[in-house]
Amino acid sequence: MTRTTRTSAPHSCDVAVIGAGVVGCAVARRFALAGASVVVVERGADILSGASKANSAILHTGFDAPPGSLELDLVKAGREEYLSIHRDLGLSIVKTGALVCAWTDAEADGLAAIAGQGRENGIADLDVIDATAVHALMPGLAPEVRAAVEVRGEHVIDPWSAPLAYVTQALALGAKVWRGCELLSGRFDGDWLLDTSRGGLRAGAVINAAGLFGDDVDRRLGLAPDFTIRPRKGQFIVLDKAAARHVPKIVLPVPNEITKGVVICPTAFGNVLVGPTAEEQDDRTRATVETATLEMLRDHGGRLVPALRDIPVTAVYAGLRPGTEKKHYRVTARTESRAITLGGIRSTGLSAALGLAQHALRLFEAFGMPLGPPAAIPPVTVPNLTEAEPRDWQRPDHGEIVCHCEMVTRREIEAALAGPLPPGDFGGLRRRTRAGMGRCQGFYCNARLAEMTRGRFRVPLAVEPEG
Repeated sequence: MTRTTRTSAPHSCDVAVIGAGVVGCAVARRFALAGASVVVVERGADILSGASKANSAILHTGFDAPPGSLELDLVKAGREEYLSIHRDLGLSIVKTGALVCAWTDAEADGLAAIAGQGRENGIADLDVIDATAVHALMPGLAPEVRAAVEVRGEHVIDPWSAPLAYVTQALALGAKVWRGCELLSGRFDGDWLLDTSRGGLRAGAVINAAGLFGDDVDRRLGLAPDFTIRPRKGQFIVLDKAAARHVPKIVLPVPNEITKGVVICPTAFGNVLVGPTAEEQDDRTRATVETATLEMLRDHGGRLVPALRDIPVTAVYAGLRPGTEKKHYRVTARTESRAITLGGIRSTGLSAALGLAQHALRLFEAFGMPLGPPAAIPPVTVPNLTEAEPRDWQRPDHGEIVCHCEMVTRREIEAALAGPLPPGDFGGLRRRTRAGMGRCQGFYCNARLAEMTRGRFRVPLAVEPEG
């Protein structure tokens, strides 16, 4: 059935994307660029409300991905596209490089295999280096480091502005984002008839990018899921910006079969992360932090980079990764019902998102639904929030500095609130501006932010006085 004949539901589209995490945002952009009419269905109050809001923000090369895997292909494709478009979208990249550090003789013996796997994966820009060379690159590392694999292409990016840019470009091409909208059920009768908490939606094809609820969404669509989500919690600590001079590179551990391990990582915002842990749990919505675990992370960072012992912790957080019973991505295309599931997208999802979107479009082409690309692609840029490029506070007439810890201006906040996809809650505002994410965690600026956002959010920052 063609686009023009799908009119029996209150709204119709070529493609319904379920989930507005980084993968869903990238998929919406790719299909809109291909000429599809797109509706993104997101049950959260804002984009990135699930797994995508908490990650280590590394733009991976794929050096340690399983050789020959779909994950490897999509990480490499996603990275390549990010590097080709980030300037046009106003996105930054901090070219740090990474060191896979060995702290024991046994780990040092395994570095050649890690480097060999990286080269097998097509990543040539890496070498095994000895302790002297490691300390020349990063003098702050503890003297116990034996050797490392230097991976020069591993970098860090802004993990929130990238998906915002993707979905903003999709919106400029006519896509719609239904936030606060839960998929209730769906059935295929030649087109998809989706029942949502906002009413009916008819779609020619459906793409499940629901992350932590990927298996549940397949069931609601009447599709037999071929995987089970097993949430994996990762706790992090965020060290003050004074830590950045001690951690110019990403410090990676020698990985094991379960996890890539705890990373010490500079951020694009000038802080340093230590984490994540890898803790299996059943709850898909609640990621708690525990004092003992946070203390372990602080001790770990101080042992590997001794100067970090004296740096205060700015923030702590935890996120959930949509792991499954198997390590690889769980991607399925059902041609007979024009459905694609992008499941089990774990810690490399930020890097692979654009590659996953490309792959989804290739799978969609087998459905036989013709699309015509748009006549023009509107230019889209998002504001820079990173320390790698000039910030708004450095420009005249910004109004005022609302958040002094992160130097967020009134103009930035007003622009976010007036943008094509205004934040749906306070978390969304923080991710769009970094207001309230600094040393004081909003202690000084939240009153001003509550005033500026009055009436904007379903859950306000401040309770209005009665009478």
